[in-house]
Amino acid sequence: MNPLLQVRQHGQQLWLDNLSRTLLNDGHLARLIAEDGIAGVTTNPAIFHKAIADGRYYESDLDALREQPLDAEGRYEALVLPDVRRACDLLLPLHEDSHGDAGYVSLEVSPVLAHDADATFAAGMRLSATIDRPNLLIKVPATAAGVEAVERLIGAGVSVNVTLMFSLAHVDAVADAYLRGLERLRRAGGELAPVRSVASLFLSRVDTLIDKQLEEAGGTALELRGRTAVAMARLAYQRYRERFHGAGFEALRAAGARTQSLLWASTGTKNPAYSDLLYVEPLIGAETVNTLPDATLAALRDHGRIAPTLESGTEAAAAHYAALRALGIDLNTAGERLQREGLAQFEQAFAALLELTA
Repeated sequence: MNPLLQVRQHGQQLWLDNLSRTLLNDGHLARLIAEDGIAGVTTNPAIFHKAIADGRYYESDLDALREQPLDAEGRYEALVLPDVRRACDLLLPLHEDSHGDAGYVSLEVSPVLAHDADATFAAGMRLSATIDRPNLLIKVPATAAGVEAVERLIGAGVSVNVTLMFSLAHVDAVADAYLRGLERLRRAGGELAPVRSVASLFLSRVDTLIDKQLEEAGGTALELRGRTAVAMARLAYQRYRERFHGAGFEALRAAGARTQSLLWASTGTKNPAYSDLLYVEPLIGAETVNTLPDATLAALRDHGRIAPTLESGTEAAAAHYAALRALGIDLNTAGERLQREGLAQFEQAFAALLELTA
């Protein structure tokens, strides 16, 4: 059996971390949905930059847009928002069949707004209204301002993918914002059931940073390399289970609220010494999402070993965290650094994107 379809049997959705007009026009995305069970799509500025720079379907539209009184960001949106809408439409049957659990497309607000809660909220509301599809997720970074905007967007009934999470502290802050948003929505008399949220925990970059610190420590610390991100994900899932399947969520669940699923992001292995499925095979579990770049998706299809692995090794994960603390490695501090660096990379990609559409 196709390993990609086997993953779904264990309650995990696989989303494609890519979108382009080529994928849409050539029918490749439709085939991934039909044949491989791909249940969603994520995007970011780097993905759209590559799509427009390399894609053969954008040139004539971009030339025409340059004749219109639009700025670079306006041209960018005029190019990609129709593609996002088309992807939403491709996934809409799955969205409907799953009663709103699957079939989503994520669209990021400008990373320039990451430290402005009001502007992020306004951008999220505008993009949601412009796309006008029930299976759109507005993508918001887990900065302090972003977390505030998430609460307000959820409170306004807008579905959200919270991105750039790199620590358990980020996981807790984002989940709390989601719960506060649901309470806002309930107090306002809004419907909770149509609101969906995923919390994107970035993995490979965590190992890249912590491995360097372990190499500096040397000795037995070297044995801990390549294990931090998976340990973090397993501990995050334990917190998810306690938070969303405990008594504290019962009232919201009874009112129709959905859980905020954890999404494994940055799942392409960066260290060639590690398995190309390091952030896939050990993290298969119910009510989660794994968003995969093309190469990782192909590797999983080719040689993936599928089993429900996410809830195993939780004690070992806690022991790993304790060992890092004993070495003086603070994973919350590391998470803040990684978030700053990740946001800077998205800002650079967005600036390069706007250079293309200028």
